[in-house]
Amino acid sequence: MGKDIGIDLGTASVLVYVKGKGIVLNEPSVVALDKNTGKLLKVGAEAQAMLGRTPGNIVAIRPLREGVISDYDMTERMLREFIHKVAGVSFFRPRVLICIPSGITEVEERAVVDAGIQAGARKVYLIEEPVAAAIGAGIDITQPDGHMVVDIGGGTADIAVISLSGVVESASIKIAGDQLNEAVVKYMRRKHNLLVGERTAEEMKKQIGCVFPKDEEEVMDVKGRCLLTGLPKVVAVSSTEMMDAFEEPVERIMEAIHSVLERTPPELVADISTNGIVMTGGGSLVSGFDKLVTARTGIHAVIAEEAISCVALGTGKSLADLNSLQDGTMNISRRRQMN
Repeated sequence: MGKDIGIDLGTASVLVYVKGKGIVLNEPSVVALDKNTGKLLKVGAEAQAMLGRTPGNIVAIRPLREGVISDYDMTERMLREFIHKVAGVSFFRPRVLICIPSGITEVEERAVVDAGIQAGARKVYLIEEPVAAAIGAGIDITQPDGHMVVDIGGGTADIAVISLSGVVESASIKIAGDQLNEAVVKYMRRKHNLLVGERTAEEMKKQIGCVFPKDEEEVMDVKGRCLLTGLPKVVAVSSTEMMDAFEEPVERIMEAIHSVLERTPPELVADISTNGIVMTGGGSLVSGFDKLVTARTGIHAVIAEEAISCVALGTGKSLADLNSLQDGTMNISRRRQMN
């Protein structure tokens, strides 16, 4: 039998889970190719190192934008490389379970399935990110008990209330880690007349970024190009400034959490206030996010233990359910129990 594979196809990174082995691959979703010949040069971490640093004939592309496929051909080639890396050259084509944002349209779902099949999967199933994140965070979603998951990835933030293995209420907004980076780039330009790249913004977010006042202010020296002189310049940036920079995107995420809570049936809201809110995804690791959610909703928020790999772990655990699915099921988080 071919091995079953679970893939967390993220805007920022791709994690691959192999049944019986766990997470075997975690690489950035970046593809580098030669523009002249169309040849694929590097995929993943090696391609990411080229972002913003490539000579004219080489382009580094991120084929997924805001949680969905923006470059179909490249996504398929990237998936093929990753599946190949994991499954090797085997006679059997694996069944693949791919994770998708909860707000994705049928056309976008179809594109993910097609890309998976083209990349060498025998059959492709889909699972919604917040459901996978909840399973990965160790929540028993089969119980008639409400749980809220806030999954902040690279391209999308997915907020969902889950009960009885299904999504009761959800929101998926295209504001997440990437938009936080963009907000930093804009802020540095506006406030310090300094041009910084995407990777520098990411570093700043990880080192001194915060969305809730820190006990002790942190400062980081940031190198970039001065917009006035065109020359390199170093600026000291504090964590309080990062809070200002993040204000708008963070506000949008908070509004989405609020609106999901407003639409949730009262019984489940009572469950959530007891169970708390679970936060997953790389974006939730920005310092103070759990404190901010707790302060604004009055519900205790916790960051899941392995926040970055929760979705992939949940996708992996769901591979066990593939055999029990009825034929024709594509999206396993929307299956209805027909027993």
